[in-house]
Amino acid sequence: MNMNGGKTMSQSTTYDLAIIGGGPAGYAGALYAARASLKTLVLEQGMPGGQIATSDEIDNYPGIPLISGAEIGMKMQEHAEHAGATTEYAMVTKLERTENGRFLIHTDTNSIEVPAVVVATGASPRPGGFVGEDTYRGRGVSYCATCDGMFYRGKDIFVIGGGNTACEEALYLARIAKSVTMVVRRDVFRAPRGMVQRVLAQDNIKVRYQTSIVEVGGAGLLNSITFKNNASGELSVENFDEGSFGIFVATGYIPRADLVADFVERAADGGVITDELMNTQTPGLYCAGDMRTKSLRQVITAAADGAQAATTAYHYLEEHGLLN
Repeated sequence: MNMNGGKTMSQSTTYDLAIIGGGPAGYAGALYAARASLKTLVLEQGMPGGQIATSDEIDNYPGIPLISGAEIGMKMQEHAEHAGATTEYAMVTKLERTENGRFLIHTDTNSIEVPAVVVATGASPRPGGFVGEDTYRGRGVSYCATCDGMFYRGKDIFVIGGGNTACEEALYLARIAKSVTMVVRRDVFRAPRGMVQRVLAQDNIKVRYQTSIVEVGGAGLLNSITFKNNASGELSVENFDEGSFGIFVATGYIPRADLVADFVERAADGGVITDELMNTQTPGLYCAGDMRTKSLRQVITAAADGAQAATTAYHYLEEHGLLN
């Protein structure tokens, strides 16, 4: 076992199925695959849980109320490994298909050939798209409340977005910050009503509807924000003491699907198109979780995708006589 709890991959081990990504989709798939007696390898470059590992609180997974993302990620890993799956901590750099229809996975440490692959690489935070965003990334502009929130204790914070992610970030930051202002580009939230009610009930959270941030500026740290009134088009610049505030971008996610770009069809949002069984257009390659194009990206939907992908992979391997 390595320091993160994952097992070291043996060069001589032959696997039936490799799963790229150790989030809810990846480990749910690993659990189902291992229980079906498939020799299963999970390749994860960070920590178990993937994107949810940065969530302070998960409260919408049935039967497991009020658990941190890091904790549920660890539990998913432990469950899959208890069933027989193996974890290798490595970065996958390239995926190839061999002449005999198998898959060659290259990582930063070695390569492995398998007859079937489930890719569950998740999604990355979507940029806010304002001038100065890249310049001040990490110097006033952040994308993860649980990662960076403590740097803004007692300060004023602006959260960009009106969806579920933005509301979760705002609620977390409200416990740390002096004030939280949500910058919502439309006149309504996109988040579920219950979540919005929780946000509006917080004394130190306020909302600027029909507003966008179009530019930020400063010297070493931020000291100004240019707002746009989306109804009138009017721009206004507000100045602050340098270092007195921060901006958290919470406008959704971009599917991480470049690894499989040569093997799949993708939708307008960049997500992979699969059928309901998680089949892609390439036999033996399945995609699951937030990297798919879908209407709801949540822990429960990712886990369901992973379970289905592993089950479909098992039937594929069995039907084609590819099981070890």
